[in-house]
Amino acid sequence: MDKLKGPPVSFNDVAVDFTQEEWKQLDADEKAMYRDVMLENYSHLISLGYDFTKPNMIIKLEQGEEPWIIEDDFPSQNHPGNIAQNI
Repeated sequence: MDKLKGPPVSFNDVAVDFTQEEWKQLDADEKAMYRDVMLENYSHLISLGYDFTKPNMIIKLEQGEEPWIIEDDFPSQNHPGNIAQNI
């Protein structure tokens, strides 16, 4: 089997973070789908042999807590709406 080229994938590469305000805008079905997808992504990385500390987001989701983050801690992301601001 050929090895994949490039840097390894991290959980942060496949995770989506929400601020408290963004989290409030999701309905119950969207929150449930988010929980399922994030837990599944984490499970897939573990099954592939990635060895890293369990992210706080996963711990919160497993405990039924809301996973939003404080807006000051929100990572800078290049969303299409932010492209003009980054030029």
